[in-house]
Amino acid sequence: MEAYSLLWDIYPILATLFCVSHILPRQISLMFSCLRDRGAASQTSSSSSSETGTGNASNDTIMIDQAQHPELGHAAEMGSTASIRRRLLAFTALAFMWSAAQAPLFLFAGAPVYIYKELGGVDHWVWLASANLLATAAISPFVGTLSDIFGRRYVAISGSVFLVIGAIVSGTAHKMDVFIGGMALSGIGTGINELTALAGTAEIVPVSGRGYYIAAMVLSVLPFTPSVMWAQLISHYSTWRYISILTGGWAFVGLVLTILFYSPPRTSSAISRKIELLKKIDFVGGIMSIAGLAFFEIAILGGGYNFPWSSPQCLAPLILGLLFMLAFAMWEVRYAVNPMVPRRLGKAPRTLMLTLIITFISGANFFSVLMLWPGQAYNVYGHDPVGVGLRGLPFAVGVLAGCFTSLVLLSKFRGNIKWLLFGASVLMTAGCGGLAGARVDNIEVVYFILLIAGLGVGGIVVPASTITTIICPADLIATITALTISIRIVGGAIGYAVYYNVFVNKLVPELTTAVAGACVQTGIRDRGLIGNIIGLTATSLIDEIRNLPGVTESGWVQIVAAGKQTYANVYSWVYYCSVAFGGVSIIASLFLEDIAEFIDDNVAVVL
Repeated sequence: MEAYSLLWDIYPILATLFCVSHILPRQISLMFSCLRDRGAASQTSSSSSSETGTGNASNDTIMIDQAQHPELGHAAEMGSTASIRRRLLAFTALAFMWSAAQAPLFLFAGAPVYIYKELGGVDHWVWLASANLLATAAISPFVGTLSDIFGRRYVAISGSVFLVIGAIVSGTAHKMDVFIGGMALSGIGTGINELTALAGTAEIVPVSGRGYYIAAMVLSVLPFTPSVMWAQLISHYSTWRYISILTGGWAFVGLVLTILFYSPPRTSSAISRKIELLKKIDFVGGIMSIAGLAFFEIAILGGGYNFPWSSPQCLAPLILGLLFMLAFAMWEVRYAVNPMVPRRLGKAPRTLMLTLIITFISGANFFSVLMLWPGQAYNVYGHDPVGVGLRGLPFAVGVLAGCFTSLVLLSKFRGNIKWLLFGASVLMTAGCGGLAGARVDNIEVVYFILLIAGLGVGGIVVPASTITTIICPADLIATITALTISIRIVGGAIGYAVYYNVFVNKLVPELTTAVAGACVQTGIRDRGLIGNIIGLTATSLIDEIRNLPGVTESGWVQIVAAGKQTYANVYSWVYYCSVAFGGVSIIASLFLEDIAEFIDDNVAVVL
């Protein structure tokens, strides 16, 4: 335990030091090299002027030896001191956008019991995650085009505004439906900010260094690595509503930094150009895709739990969802003039499609563990807020470590992605599948398994998006980034819905049998009282059981123990399902191509 704890404590420090030691020297070298070259160019120009008498300091040409300084790429203007400063400040703003986009779901997912205990809505609280994910998936495909119309700076500002408003709505809600609405608003901001951060960073740095820079950007989420810990401590010792102050405040800082420092080149201001771009938005495809996904989510989340699978309440949304998805596929392939999925996919279409498949699966496992593990840590291993928070650390640290390591290796080995994603897929499948072996008495082993699962998921989630920006045309970076984010989010929404359905449909009968048996053994035979105890156990409100008539302290301990064992047994089925998803990811990774030929020092956008 002490060794694990020490590892979790020192990893962020080591990762930050590595990032600073690797990237900062490149920036300093870049700056001084350019200043030196500028000085040499000035001397050459002065000498030429003295000989010809026609020299003009304003027309000096900077001669850069790219053989000595390959990191300078093909944009000499990047090398000026002012340009470096602008890029670093813009990078800081983008990093805050990225971390602010992750914060709402990370933190609120760590304290669902406290939220529905106060707001009610225990039968549909799961929509706090689904609404957030669906909103992100809905807005992401359009962010690129909206950026072209209104300017990326203003779209980025709007993303932070949505996050701030979403935090206010969620934090002041008095009903679960209002809280879910706030999470949906935050989801819109997440889609905008995450896309802007990834695409914006990819554009302002050399292709060969994208892995390094995006790895550095990902480190900005370090303060939220112990998100479950923060959520539990805030909720237990004060109120869960203060979580919104943290998420909204962080987003507000990002908003200020964006206003001050993020100023990418402006788009054409011509009205005719904006109208032309507006016409290119695939509204029909967007509506059909999100409608299909929403109906599918409604059916999966409620099927067999709120309603029987054969009931109209379940069959109607399921059929509608499938029909909308089929219609969307047909529309995109045959009828859409400007499809959401560009037909000009890139320089390596097979690798791009396989990467998107792997992205979908990693999203399914990432968001499922993100949402389900805090509940498992709470229900199986105890309700102590510090303990629950510590149990949430291994997966979070693993995701961050896997993401950072994979991004660095992506740039280090310049395109050999097959074994990189294969290794990550194996770790993800082994780790998520290994969680099926979690028992009440083996939490130490579970810590290690969670770390492995996190390393695998993190090795895919963001690196896959970076890979797609490398193999796509430069003018499609925002579009492809939006596509990968949407697919990851859709994977998360569908994966979470499927896993949650498996969990609930296994939990209800087993918990009923186990808790009812424990009640009878402790002398409780009243059917109404037993039903109440089962309901409180199912909603993790076990402390309320103590206050029920006829429940002794020893009886309460026995009932809680029965509930813990049942939860441990049921969660295993969720992780068995993850193995099937992971297997597809492993197979897909084996058919990836080498992308070294597409990695160079070109820069898409010079600030």
